[in-house]
Amino acid sequence: MATSFLKKVIWTFLFISLCSAASSTFAAPIRTVIATVTKVSDGDTIQAITPEGTKLKIRLYGIDAPETERRNKKTGHISKAGEPFGKESINCLSSMISMKHVRIDVIAIDRYRRMVGMIWLDNRNINMEMIRAGMAEAYIEYLQEPYRREFIQAEHEAKADKRGIWSQSGSYERPSDFRKRTRGIQN
Repeated sequence: MATSFLKKVIWTFLFISLCSAASSTFAAPIRTVIATVTKVSDGDTIQAITPEGTKLKIRLYGIDAPETERRNKKTGHISKAGEPFGKESINCLSSMISMKHVRIDVIAIDRYRRMVGMIWLDNRNINMEMIRAGMAEAYIEYLQEPYRREFIQAEHEAKADKRGIWSQSGSYERPSDFRKRTRGIQN
Protein backbone atom coordinates (compact mmCIF):
# COMPACT_ATOMS: atom_id res chain seq x y z
CA MET A 1 0.00 0.00 0.00
CA ALA A 2 2.75 2.45 0.98
CA THR A 3 4.79 1.42 -2.07
CA SER A 4 1.82 2.10 -4.34
CA PHE A 5 1.31 5.53 -2.78
CA LEU A 6 5.05 6.29 -3.08
CA LYS A 7 4.97 5.30 -6.76
CA LYS A 8 2.05 7.66 -7.40
CA VAL A 9 3.84 10.50 -5.61
CA ILE A 10 7.06 9.91 -7.58
CA TRP A 11 5.22 9.70 -10.94
CA THR A 12 3.16 12.82 -10.15
CA PHE A 13 6.29 14.75 -9.16
CA LEU A 14 8.13 13.58 -12.28
CA PHE A 15 5.20 14.47 -14.54
CA ILE A 16 4.89 17.99 -13.11
CA SER A 17 8.64 18.50 -13.25
CA LEU A 18 8.77 17.22 -16.82
CA CYS A 19 5.99 19.55 -17.92
CA SER A 20 7.76 22.55 -16.46
CA ALA A 21 11.06 21.57 -18.07
CA ALA A 22 9.61 20.44 -21.43
CA SER A 23 10.50 23.60 -23.30
CA SER A 24 14.13 23.45 -22.22
CA THR A 25 16.85 22.45 -24.70
CA PHE A 26 19.18 21.60 -21.85
CA ALA A 27 19.15 18.04 -20.49
CA ALA A 28 18.97 18.88 -16.81
CA PRO A 29 17.85 16.22 -14.33
CA ILE A 30 14.35 16.67 -12.93
CA ARG A 31 15.07 14.28 -10.07
CA THR A 32 17.85 12.06 -8.79
CA VAL A 33 17.09 8.54 -7.57
CA ILE A 34 19.36 6.02 -5.86
CA ALA A 35 18.53 2.39 -6.71
CA THR A 36 19.90 -1.11 -7.14
CA VAL A 37 19.90 -2.50 -10.68
CA THR A 38 17.86 -5.72 -10.64
CA LYS A 39 17.72 -6.48 -14.36
CA VAL A 40 19.37 -5.36 -17.57
CA SER A 41 16.62 -5.70 -20.17
CA ASP A 42 18.83 -4.77 -23.12
CA GLY A 43 21.79 -2.53 -23.88
CA ASP A 44 19.90 0.67 -23.14
CA THR A 45 17.16 -0.31 -20.67
CA ILE A 46 17.37 -1.45 -17.06
CA GLN A 47 15.11 -2.21 -14.13
CA ALA A 48 15.95 -1.14 -10.59
CA ILE A 49 14.50 -0.94 -7.10
CA THR A 50 14.80 1.92 -4.65
CA PRO A 51 15.65 1.40 -0.97
CA GLU A 52 11.92 2.01 -0.27
CA GLY A 53 10.97 -0.88 -2.59
CA THR A 54 9.74 1.12 -5.60
CA LYS A 55 10.37 -0.73 -8.86
CA LEU A 56 11.63 1.41 -11.75
CA LYS A 57 12.17 0.96 -15.48
CA ILE A 58 14.87 3.21 -16.86
CA ARG A 59 15.89 3.95 -20.46
CA LEU A 60 19.48 5.18 -20.62
CA TYR A 61 19.47 8.77 -21.88
CA GLY A 62 21.19 9.64 -25.15
CA ILE A 63 22.13 6.16 -26.32
CA ASP A 64 20.59 3.57 -28.63
CA ALA A 65 21.88 0.01 -28.37
CA PRO A 66 21.43 -2.85 -30.84
CA GLU A 67 18.16 -4.72 -30.49
CA THR A 68 18.34 -8.08 -28.77
CA GLU A 69 16.62 -11.23 -29.95
CA ARG A 70 13.45 -12.14 -28.04
CA ARG A 71 12.19 -15.69 -27.63
CA ASN A 72 8.74 -17.00 -26.76
CA LYS A 73 9.09 -18.41 -23.22
CA LYS A 74 6.69 -21.29 -23.91
CA THR A 75 7.87 -22.42 -27.34
CA GLY A 76 11.45 -21.18 -27.40
CA HIS A 77 10.92 -19.79 -30.91
CA ILE A 78 12.31 -16.41 -31.84
CA SER A 79 9.50 -13.86 -31.50
CA LYS A 80 11.58 -10.80 -32.40
CA ALA A 81 14.78 -10.70 -34.40
CA GLY A 82 17.91 -9.20 -32.94
CA GLU A 83 20.84 -7.27 -34.34
CA PRO A 84 24.56 -8.04 -34.39
CA PHE A 85 26.09 -7.02 -31.05
CA GLY A 86 22.70 -7.10 -29.28
CA LYS A 87 23.85 -9.80 -26.85
CA GLU A 88 27.28 -8.23 -26.46
CA SER A 89 25.67 -4.90 -25.61
CA ILE A 90 23.42 -6.38 -22.91
CA ASN A 91 26.37 -8.35 -21.49
CA CYS A 92 28.55 -5.24 -21.41
CA LEU A 93 25.93 -3.22 -19.51
CA SER A 94 25.23 -6.15 -17.17
CA SER A 95 28.90 -6.56 -16.33
CA MET A 96 29.11 -2.89 -15.35
CA ILE A 97 25.97 -2.38 -13.25
CA SER A 98 23.96 -5.56 -12.61
CA MET A 99 23.00 -5.79 -8.89
CA LYS A 100 24.94 -2.60 -8.13
CA HIS A 101 23.79 0.59 -6.43
CA VAL A 102 23.57 3.41 -8.98
CA ARG A 103 22.51 7.03 -9.11
CA ILE A 104 19.93 7.86 -11.76
CA ASP A 105 19.64 11.46 -12.90
CA VAL A 106 16.12 11.39 -14.35
CA ILE A 107 15.89 13.70 -17.37
CA ALA A 108 12.47 12.75 -18.75
CA ILE A 109 9.66 10.20 -18.84
CA ASP A 110 9.18 8.50 -22.22
CA ARG A 111 5.97 7.44 -23.96
CA TYR A 112 6.27 3.98 -22.37
CA ARG A 113 6.31 5.59 -18.90
CA ARG A 114 9.95 4.69 -18.34
CA MET A 115 12.30 7.10 -16.66
CA VAL A 116 14.94 8.33 -19.09
CA GLY A 117 18.15 9.08 -17.29
CA MET A 118 21.88 9.20 -16.86
CA ILE A 119 23.18 6.22 -14.92
CA TRP A 120 26.13 6.83 -12.59
CA LEU A 121 28.17 4.17 -10.82
CA ASP A 122 30.31 6.16 -8.41
CA ASN A 123 31.72 8.85 -10.75
CA ARG A 124 31.42 6.74 -13.91
CA ASN A 125 28.88 7.83 -16.53
CA ILE A 126 27.57 4.44 -17.68
CA ASN A 127 25.72 5.89 -20.69
CA MET A 128 29.00 7.36 -21.96
CA GLU A 129 30.87 4.13 -21.26
CA MET A 130 28.45 2.19 -23.44
CA ILE A 131 29.15 4.57 -26.34
CA ARG A 132 32.93 4.48 -25.76
CA ALA A 133 32.88 0.67 -25.75
CA GLY A 134 31.08 0.65 -29.09
CA MET A 135 28.08 -1.10 -27.51
CA ALA A 136 25.65 1.74 -28.27
CA GLU A 137 25.48 4.75 -30.53
CA ALA A 138 24.81 8.34 -29.57
CA TYR A 139 21.05 8.81 -30.04
CA ILE A 140 21.47 12.16 -31.79
CA GLU A 141 17.75 12.66 -32.36
CA TYR A 142 17.25 13.08 -28.61
CA LEU A 143 20.61 14.35 -27.34
CA GLN A 144 20.80 17.79 -25.75
CA GLU A 145 23.55 19.75 -24.07
CA PRO A 146 25.49 19.34 -21.88
CA TYR A 147 25.89 15.75 -23.14
CA ARG A 148 25.48 16.14 -26.92
CA ARG A 149 29.02 17.09 -27.93
CA GLU A 150 30.59 14.71 -25.44
CA PHE A 151 28.52 11.70 -26.58
CA ILE A 152 29.07 12.44 -30.28
CA GLN A 153 32.83 12.76 -29.68
CA ALA A 154 32.87 9.41 -27.84
CA GLU A 155 31.03 7.81 -30.77
CA HIS A 156 33.56 9.22 -33.28
CA GLU A 157 36.40 7.74 -31.22
CA ALA A 158 34.69 4.33 -30.99
CA LYS A 159 34.10 4.41 -34.78
CA ALA A 160 37.71 5.35 -35.48
CA ASP A 161 38.92 2.46 -33.30
CA LYS A 162 36.30 0.08 -34.81
CA ARG A 163 35.02 -0.92 -31.38
CA GLY A 164 31.92 -3.08 -31.01
CA ILE A 165 29.12 -2.13 -33.41
CA TRP A 166 31.58 -0.07 -35.45
CA SER A 167 33.63 -3.17 -36.36
CA GLN A 168 30.90 -4.21 -38.84
CA SER A 169 32.22 -1.98 -41.63
CA GLY A 170 29.47 -1.02 -44.05
CA SER A 171 26.95 -3.55 -42.75
CA TYR A 172 26.01 -1.56 -39.61
CA GLU A 173 22.32 -0.64 -39.32
CA ARG A 174 21.21 1.91 -36.73
CA PRO A 175 18.92 0.38 -34.08
CA SER A 176 16.23 2.97 -34.90
CA ASP A 177 16.34 1.97 -38.59
CA PHE A 178 16.29 -1.73 -37.65
CA ARG A 179 13.16 -1.19 -35.50
CA LYS A 180 11.40 0.65 -38.34
CA ARG A 181 12.34 -2.03 -40.86
CA THR A 182 11.25 -4.95 -38.68
CA ARG A 183 8.15 -3.37 -37.09
CA GLY A 184 5.22 -5.74 -37.47
CA ILE A 185 7.33 -8.63 -38.73
CA GLN A 186 6.75 -11.81 -36.69
CA ASN A 187 9.16 -14.72 -36.88
